[in-house]
Amino acid sequence: MTIYDSAKAKSSSLEELKSLWKYKDLIKQLVRRDIVTRYKRSFLGVLWTMLNPLGTMIILSIVFSRMFNMRGTYPAYIITGLVFWTFFSQTTQFSINSTLWGSDLFKRIFLPRTSFILSTTGSNLANLFFSLVPLLLIFIVTKVPIQISILLLPLSIILLIAFTLGISLLLSTLVVFFPDVADFYPVLITAWMYLTPIIYPEELLKDIANGLVLKLNPLYYLLKIFRNLLFDGIIPPIQEWGIAAMVSGLVLVLGWIIFVRKSKTFGYYV
Repeated sequence: MTIYDSAKAKSSSLEELKSLWKYKDLIKQLVRRDIVTRYKRSFLGVLWTMLNPLGTMIILSIVFSRMFNMRGTYPAYIITGLVFWTFFSQTTQFSINSTLWGSDLFKRIFLPRTSFILSTTGSNLANLFFSLVPLLLIFIVTKVPIQISILLLPLSIILLIAFTLGISLLLSTLVVFFPDVADFYPVLITAWMYLTPIIYPEELLKDIANGLVLKLNPLYYLLKIFRNLLFDGIIPPIQEWGIAAMVSGLVLVLGWIIFVRKSKTFGYYV
């Protein structure tokens, strides 16, 4: 019988990593549960993951293509941003709910506190890969060339995962102590979307306060690399990779440390 004694834990962060490895089968089951639960009552099932960005892209293309003078390539441009944004927004919002849902279990049995957030990230990562299918289809239809730079896309996705996981951990910590965060976050993330060049050219934001809006937006650096590799067909310079890696790494480490340290008290607040 394994007895967990938090008083003997030398490093909370390292102990959490060890626990995650020990409970890796649980995380796999949680990911499977999230995917099955999401689509078990859906007639279209996983197909909806592919149709959702397509439908949004079609509507936005009709509304904004003439405004931004990107009639030919705008559908490919916008679906690239939508796939990127959908993963980030859904993962962070679902992570808040998963932490609140799993808090009751924390009072009864020992589980790695980060397991629910990791499972949410994993299930949305699967959706991200499914979304790449319609993305590539739109590229072919609009005759946007698929360059060899796409081979580096996994590196960009890793940076996106790290940043998203860090933000999810921070939000999940805040929502335990300040439940209003769950209600306020949808408003915040909507504003964040419009401050990120998802549906319009980044040049529009560069004219605002000498581009300060972009410079202070950490998601911009990740989106730029993602879009460069896919839409522009170019490999970003090493400096941009370095900035994106630094942003993602700092957010992940900060979120991980804060969440793990505070998670021991979750049972007293939820």
